[in-house]
Amino acid sequence: MPTSKRQRVSEDDPLTRAIAPPSYETPAERDNRLAIEQEAKRVSDAIDEELNRQRISEKKGPKAIKILLLGQSESGKSTTLKNFQLMNSPKAFRSERASWRAVIQLNVVQSIHAILDLISKAHSSAHSPSTSISHLTSPSSPPITPLKEYPPLNAEHLKLKMRLAPLLQVEAALMKKLLPHGHVQLSKLANPAQSLPLPQEISVNSSAGWKSTFNRLMGRNSCDSADLIDWADPDDPGVVLNACADDMKRLWTDPIIKKLMDVEKMRPEEMAGFFLDALDRVTSPRYIPTDDDVLRARLKTLGVSEHRFTMKRGPMGSPMSHDWRVFDVGGQRSLRAAWVPYFDDMNAIIFLAPISCFDQVLQEDPSVNRLADSFLLWKAIVSNPLLKKTELILFLNKCDILRAKLASGIRLADYIVSYGSRPNDFESASQYLKKKFAGLLKEHSPERLYYFHLTSVTDTKSTTYILENVQDVLVRDNLKRSALVT
Repeated sequence: MPTSKRQRVSEDDPLTRAIAPPSYETPAERDNRLAIEQEAKRVSDAIDEELNRQRISEKKGPKAIKILLLGQSESGKSTTLKNFQLMNSPKAFRSERASWRAVIQLNVVQSIHAILDLISKAHSSAHSPSTSISHLTSPSSPPITPLKEYPPLNAEHLKLKMRLAPLLQVEAALMKKLLPHGHVQLSKLANPAQSLPLPQEISVNSSAGWKSTFNRLMGRNSCDSADLIDWADPDDPGVVLNACADDMKRLWTDPIIKKLMDVEKMRPEEMAGFFLDALDRVTSPRYIPTDDDVLRARLKTLGVSEHRFTMKRGPMGSPMSHDWRVFDVGGQRSLRAAWVPYFDDMNAIIFLAPISCFDQVLQEDPSVNRLADSFLLWKAIVSNPLLKKTELILFLNKCDILRAKLASGIRLADYIVSYGSRPNDFESASQYLKKKFAGLLKEHSPERLYYFHLTSVTDTKSTTYILENVQDVLVRDNLKRSALVT
């Protein structure tokens, strides 16, 4: 019987060949394959049915309140999201403590790694040939950048560096546990026993389920109590951290190392993921992260993640249940194009501007001041026509760090020329920055209201109070739109 043209095309189709059963399949293998396919179809149908049920339920019930968290990288978006989680469920992190324990251990190790790298740099500078070679250069040669004057290191510093070398192996092991197999950053890991590579901040995709992946690697689904952690595991990173704890404390408190960091303007205490002031606790043999530790932990997220909550209180504390959806998007410059599709149908945008970083530059572009970048982002948000009806909530974040930085003598006017001769204190600086952001809003979106808060989102108590106020405002606005209140 001749083969039809349609049948020949079907047989030549790569997809058809890929899903076709093997020609040598036995009857038992065929029955097993069909049973697996039937079960997969049952699961798929159940998922489709649940999604359809949710869609019908959402149409019948009150419309969910949608919030988009925006801001540059390290502005506090993920920490704000964690605060929303704690508001919704005080036990939100109990099942994730093993995952966050590894993240905090990595934060500690990478903070120490950065200091060790600085020691190597200072040591190399002290033993490099003199740069006084002006007699060898022509008048047209570019000027030589003078070497920084580092404080002299002693033999004890080099011994500390050697004794802390095992932490580099811990760093590599933690990165392998936290990152999915085949991640590009895993291929860049050098052999820590042979070299001192620059510390790399790891990044995970928000939708990759890194916490569940990590827990599977640990052989458990939760870390609800100390009994669920294998404290006798000799490969647990906490063993090495505990053994190196005294040397880490000695390194962090060393006055010469402090001067060395001052020369490089390295201030790890101002960065997310700082735990060097709590080394006794976080390197203890049976350390389990607290909620505050989880809030302070630093793990860069990429992509967009959606988190759903059911808030059990309405405006002014009324017992009204309401569905919330909070979207957290990556703040790196390369990811900002992904923001636009989420502008549609949002109730509110919480824009986080880290005002403490007035003396820092973008990691992606060292020519751009971070505070200036926040001004540009805010201008782009308030002037976007898609967001005309969206509530805007501005968090001028990291006020605790700004207050400490100004008190230490770092001058805002040295970086923001328009600040002029105003007093270099927190009250004056915060009011000036508030007026700066308000002026951009008035210029590009006149007659528009916005809500403004000075925040330190790692402060759970004050942030919860602010978010409760935000919640009341948004629920009232949502009810007005639904004509349920006047």
